[in-house]
Amino acid sequence: MNKHGFKAHRYLPLLATALSLAACATTQPYQAPTINAGASWALATADASAPHNLARWWTTLKDPVLERLVETALRQNLDLQQAAARIEEARAWRDRAAGRQLPAAAAGASINHRRQSRNGPLPVGRIPGLEVTQTIFDAGFDTSWEADIFGGQRSALQSAAARLQATEIEAQGVRMRVAAEVARAWFSASGAAAEQQAQRAAIATLEQTFLLMQERASLGDAALAEVDAAAAQLAAAKAALPAIEARQRTAILSLGTLLGQLPEQELALLSAPPSPLILPDLPVGERADILRRRPDVLAAERQLAASTSDIGTATAELFPKLAINVGGGFQALDAGNWVSADSSRFSILPFISWRLFDGGRVRAEIRASKARSQQAALAYEQAVLASLEDAERSLGNYQAGLNSLNQQQEMLNATRRSVAHAQARMSVGEASRMGLLSAEYQLHSAELARAQARTAAAIQLVALYKALGGGWNIDAISSNTANGTG
Repeated sequence: MNKHGFKAHRYLPLLATALSLAACATTQPYQAPTINAGASWALATADASAPHNLARWWTTLKDPVLERLVETALRQNLDLQQAAARIEEARAWRDRAAGRQLPAAAAGASINHRRQSRNGPLPVGRIPGLEVTQTIFDAGFDTSWEADIFGGQRSALQSAAARLQATEIEAQGVRMRVAAEVARAWFSASGAAAEQQAQRAAIATLEQTFLLMQERASLGDAALAEVDAAAAQLAAAKAALPAIEARQRTAILSLGTLLGQLPEQELALLSAPPSPLILPDLPVGERADILRRRPDVLAAERQLAASTSDIGTATAELFPKLAINVGGGFQALDAGNWVSADSSRFSILPFISWRLFDGGRVRAEIRASKARSQQAALAYEQAVLASLEDAERSLGNYQAGLNSLNQQQEMLNATRRSVAHAQARMSVGEASRMGLLSAEYQLHSAELARAQARTAAAIQLVALYKALGGGWNIDAISSNTANGTG
């Protein structure tokens, strides 16, 4: 390189001065803030033992239709596919930030045939041996590298890596939401099927009651007002049935969309029998555990980490930037000696730039970054509190749903016994056919109420699983992103 006039010792003081400023690195230290999650659940009956298979909670309910629907949705749902695309975008931005720490190199070659003006500023025609028309053969490379003396690029990489992790975690939130929505739709459809069975049975009983009332009226044993009352009760029961059928169909149509298919794709489930779901007494684990499973909490923490690194990126703009440009190659007027030692060229240019005055823009950007970091810290704290509220509310709602279901089951058992008593009394002539029909109608009404309570409890169970972080697929988080290295 000395042959071409480059003397490294000339630039050593310049490099030493720049490197001596490295102690002013602007990378911001970060540690996730600690937020008090409380000692235990506010609901005294909460079971603090670890929940079973929370990651794939739908498999614990032993419903093959539900398992098929959820697994299909997790493969085909369009919201999940969009989330995957957002991950790829965030990964590309992370890789772009990583690439800024490496030198940039470009190579090129050209053959330039040109004719210079005889009347131009260079008197071509008066210089012996200099042709007016020339062909220049040129090939070479250029390399540039900006030294990350003050950690600005390192901070930018940390920020991009944290945002990539946040995007991956948010995709987990989409996965959990899709699984919950599929289960909610299926339980609504299955519950509506059970309601239809009970309602049709009630209608059949009321039709018999109406016919019997007409017969009695014709014999003078009942008034026309009693016939009209029976007719009105029958009409009201029939009027309630289309709404139940429409609710079931709506839920089935939503399943088709959730599965990434045409809405009518799952309409065959309209004829499926009600799901034989048995609702469990769910162990919910320790209260603080949900903070390690809730995507909204974890994503908010990663956004806080990214905002903290953004402060370092903005602060680095206060300090000088050192860039080194290196170029070289071969240039000749004759292709025969294009690639030879005498045709070689080389240059190296260390370059320092420093924004000495910019009207306060850099310091304003630093203040804005700090304000965004403060907002992110508050958003993280808010996400923690909201997740605790969601879990407590869902736990209370599910417990209330189970209690209501138990009461409805007791009422159903009592009405079944009442029907049995009425049948026994009628067989020995101690009760009338009308009394038995009345008991049977009460039975079908109890079946309808139990079906509604069971559907409500099942939907509350889904909400509780989601509030606890159920459905999390940790295998989807890349190991290098999970440890923050990008």
